[in-house]
Amino acid sequence: MFGVCGLAVAGCDTLSSFNPFDNSEKYKPEVVATAPAEQIYNDGLARVQKKDYEGAAKKFSSLDKQYPFSDWARKGLIMEAYANYEGGLYEESITASKRYLQMHPATPDAAYAQYLLASSYYDQIPDITRDQEKSQRALLALQELIQRYPTSEYVADAKKKIQVASDQLAGKEVEIGRFYLQKRNYSGAINRFRTVVGQYQTTRHVEEALERLAEAYMAMGIVDEAQTAAAVLGHNFPDSPWYKDAYALLTKGGVEPRENSESWISKAFRGVPQVGQRAG
Repeated sequence: MFGVCGLAVAGCDTLSSFNPFDNSEKYKPEVVATAPAEQIYNDGLARVQKKDYEGAAKKFSSLDKQYPFSDWARKGLIMEAYANYEGGLYEESITASKRYLQMHPATPDAAYAQYLLASSYYDQIPDITRDQEKSQRALLALQELIQRYPTSEYVADAKKKIQVASDQLAGKEVEIGRFYLQKRNYSGAINRFRTVVGQYQTTRHVEEALERLAEAYMAMGIVDEAQTAAAVLGHNFPDSPWYKDAYALLTKGGVEPRENSESWISKAFRGVPQVGQRAG
């Protein structure tokens, strides 16, 4: 009996030598006191009121860690997106908004998450001389908001922002098209102006795009398309100074504006609202 006990004890001693928590250094698990979810949420709201948006976002984020899969975690996630947006932390707001939409796409706050996502991109739209990736992302997110949540209270503002984002993208295309035109890269210029005419017809840049198309086509000797570009410009914007320029350009070349209904330019404008009905 003694031998067995001795072997057992010896075995325990041998095993204990591999136990880092044995002997004098006993492992004592640290107990972290967890505040009630409602208290954490209200603390986040209090920080929002004080405009401590970064601190508020951290509080809301902690709800998911301490109370995962709870309704408090869901509420905290949308408020985390909001706090980050208000604090100008747009990338963090985008991340939280996307996560909310992935986890809770059918909840009442999903439309707001989509709005925060779109607005975070929109508020980062740069000036016309810079890359317009954020403008494109804003436009797509705003369009998705209208498509997925057509009755939400954010649709009206989304439509206004779509117009601004579209105008920005159209302006960038015109800027590049002008550059190609100056370099006599007429096919490159036409591709840029064609994008404006085909995709951004309700923007203020479409008038110039049509006139520039007339220029490029005349320079290439494609007179029929130049005439159509000028005719469509005159039909939709009869008082535009760009139409006056296009008309002068054509008459100098011995022709006048004349629309070819089979031209892509003519087809692009079919069904488009007349100038008086266009967005500002």
